[in-house]
Amino acid sequence: YYYQIKTRNVKKFLFSVLLLYGGLLMLHAQQRDLDFYLEQAMENSPLIHQAKNDSRIILLDLEQMKRILFKPEINVISGFTLSPIISRDQTTKFNLVSEGAVNYIGHDLALTDGGQYQAMLSFRQPLLTGSKYKVFANKADISGKIIDNNIALTIHELRQVVSYQYLLCLNSLKESENTLSLIRKLEEQYRVMVKLVENAVYKQTDLMLMQIELDNYTLEYKTYRAGYAANLYDLNLICGISDTAIVELRDTDIAMRPEIAGKSAFLTGFILDSLTILAEQAVNELKYKPQLDFVTDAGLNATYLPYPKRLGLGFGLALTWNIFDGHQRDIQRQKSAIGLETLEYRKNNFMLQNQINKNKILNQLHSVTERISLKENQAEQYKRLYEAYVKELSLGEASVMDFKNLMKDISALNHELLQLKTEKQFLINSYNYFNY
Repeated sequence: YYYQIKTRNVKKFLFSVLLLYGGLLMLHAQQRDLDFYLEQAMENSPLIHQAKNDSRIILLDLEQMKRILFKPEINVISGFTLSPIISRDQTTKFNLVSEGAVNYIGHDLALTDGGQYQAMLSFRQPLLTGSKYKVFANKADISGKIIDNNIALTIHELRQVVSYQYLLCLNSLKESENTLSLIRKLEEQYRVMVKLVENAVYKQTDLMLMQIELDNYTLEYKTYRAGYAANLYDLNLICGISDTAIVELRDTDIAMRPEIAGKSAFLTGFILDSLTILAEQAVNELKYKPQLDFVTDAGLNATYLPYPKRLGLGFGLALTWNIFDGHQRDIQRQKSAIGLETLEYRKNNFMLQNQINKNKILNQLHSVTERISLKENQAEQYKRLYEAYVKELSLGEASVMDFKNLMKDISALNHELLQLKTEKQFLINSYNYFNY
């Protein structure tokens, strides 16, 4: 009976070892670091791609406005209108085109001229538009800077989100590594226990208890490995990576940025939004400036039947100047002023919240750092205690149940210490986001 139990336990033990080390070989097949995922996230970001296309559209809009303001507009104008009558001057007859009838039935020739025939080219050239173009160019320049700033903010947000998910992956990975370390220690003691059971130093139940504990940690290891795979898939999703390989992530230590000396980069968005309101107001003011155009047309423009001698040319200047529109100009200026006031309030409120968030994170970091120091001291004490238990276990002087409880305490301590270190990295990552 003892031989059967021993054989079954050894087979189970060997199977667990092969399973764990097979997983490790797969894990070490490929390694990636945080920079790799950050680069992939930026390269595959639809927001950045859209922003770059929006920048191209702004340039095209400015080029289109340049053509409108500086290039002539040429149109073809053609058409004809007939006003047939029934003449009764001498005999009653139908005339498609009046030939000077006095007594007739039909539209009044004084109104219709008997018809209208046009086949002309019209030419309109805007004049003195340089100042207007500068207004549109300024607006386009501000819009381009807004897009550049949005790209910078998107990259900044991606860095924060990707780093957070990367830390989640590392947390799961390190949990599995900590569990694997405990499994190795238990495996080592299991092998010692087998010999001690054979020499009747420990009972078979002690060996079974050790095996059960190994099975529990093996299950825990698989759970952490499954969590690592799930977090890795989420990381790939954020970064737009279709790869399904379960790769190993290199450890990272996110450093805290020093406090910014100048203005926060977040302020750039508010400044550019204010400039946008002013630029749009400047564009609105353009319709109150006089517009002078050179106009000309050439071709056929005749009434009654067209003749070659009615081919001609006309040219001149056209002036358009809005001098009154019900005080809409003043209303628009008031709207712009209200928009600027709203932006100023939002900016001040944002910076206040930003500073509060940074102070809160700094306070949390101080607390976490203190707890990490205490846990590390405990870890050193547990390390010495473990070494003492191993020595006593090899001599048959330690209780297997006490050793099992010690391993549970070490596992819990490793878990708490890892969570604190991960939390510290989370806090630094958040602080770097606000300290921008």
